[in-house]
Amino acid sequence: MTEPSNPARTAVVLGGSHAGMLAARALTGLADRVVVIERDVLPDGPAPRKGLPQARHAHMLWSGGVRAVEELLPDVTGALRAAGARRSPVTTDMVVLGPRGWFRRWPESHHVILAGRDLLDATVRAHVLADERVELRSGAEALGLVGDAGAVTGVRVREGGAERIVEAGLVVDASGRGSRAAAWLAELGLPAAERREVDSGLAYASRLYLAPEPARSGYPIVNVQPDPRDAGPGRAGFLLPIEDGRWIVTLNGTRGGEPSPDGDDFVRFAREELRHPVIGELLEQAEPLSGVAYTRSTVNRRHFYERMPAWPDNFVALGDALAAYNPLYGHGLAVAAQSAVLLRDTVRRHGWGTAGLSRRAQKAVARPVATAWDLAVGQDVFYPGATETGPTRRDRLVAAYVGRLMLTATGNGRMARRVTDVTSLERGPQVLLSPSTLAAAAVGPLRPPLPGPPLTVEERRRAGLR
Repeated sequence: MTEPSNPARTAVVLGGSHAGMLAARALTGLADRVVVIERDVLPDGPAPRKGLPQARHAHMLWSGGVRAVEELLPDVTGALRAAGARRSPVTTDMVVLGPRGWFRRWPESHHVILAGRDLLDATVRAHVLADERVELRSGAEALGLVGDAGAVTGVRVREGGAERIVEAGLVVDASGRGSRAAAWLAELGLPAAERREVDSGLAYASRLYLAPEPARSGYPIVNVQPDPRDAGPGRAGFLLPIEDGRWIVTLNGTRGGEPSPDGDDFVRFAREELRHPVIGELLEQAEPLSGVAYTRSTVNRRHFYERMPAWPDNFVALGDALAAYNPLYGHGLAVAAQSAVLLRDTVRRHGWGTAGLSRRAQKAVARPVATAWDLAVGQDVFYPGATETGPTRRDRLVAAYVGRLMLTATGNGRMARRVTDVTSLERGPQVLLSPSTLAAAAVGPLRPPLPGPPLTVEERRRAGLR
């Protein structure tokens, strides 16, 4: 395969998953050529791939991420929905037991797109690769960066058994949790970046089900969350309606409360170990379609590259290569999409190849990362063993205020919308500190707590519940 003729106007993206494909799209038209280096041989359609085991678990794309994806690929949401993906309004089509009680199903504030990860990735990939300016090199492994502490000039790649250098004017690392960027930067002579890990010890077990026939369309999301005030492990469950009348169900638990990888124990865990048995009751009426997918790769890990005293020109890290979150909160896909838009906007604003461009881009993508990071670690840090030192004073103050907001949102529609402004990644956390929000939190919920899951009589009937 021939190399692009003008390396200085070439962008190389490491990783061909969600973050990588959106980064490639973001740079299309800004670079003369975008080359995506992907270790796996990617399927032509929505099918499993070796390097993405997390695809077997539940995913959702919050509306803050949907808007970013649509900005890059205006037709992609329509294509997803035509293929069976669901658009679910928040909190109208959500049955959620939060840490402080059941949420009411308030009028729509935001939305999520629900689809199997294979369908989501295949749809985005097809739209990105339809542009002839994007070249996919699958079955190619990135081995390291070329350049020095001042600037990256390319990537060493192993492809077809041979090593070669792909020269580039910009390299974007979107290679996921397995990113080796920290080691590569050290090899160029750069100091180690600050890094933080918060590991709640969470284990994930997921399974596909065929919903009862009357419940195969228009069924709400069902989510049972842990209460961090409980002394024991945190256990949670998600039931997400996706394409083809299926439910993807993910159960999880922190140290000492993990679900089993045994399929025979899946429904029992949902019924007996979660704070409410509703997910288990629904699963008893559904048909399992798969075995149990199991993982423990759920540590929150963030590289603070934006704080480094020196940063090389022509290199940016984003997606899970920059910050990976406990999947419980569902923000990884949205943050990757928003980061791709910010990368595009930074290059447009300052000009391709300008000095300091990559440092500006790295600081820009840190903004959505910071919001998602605070949402994830704000709860996980309280589980035993999550960090060496335990929660900080700031962690405790923030958690106390967020807990009060969550309680208020169970009985105050305006505050529920404020909370989902942030969880949907449509607005930053500063909106939760406005005078009206502080006053509402002080007052608390305006309506009494719900006694149980707010499923309608019709929804219960359609799912086979009494």
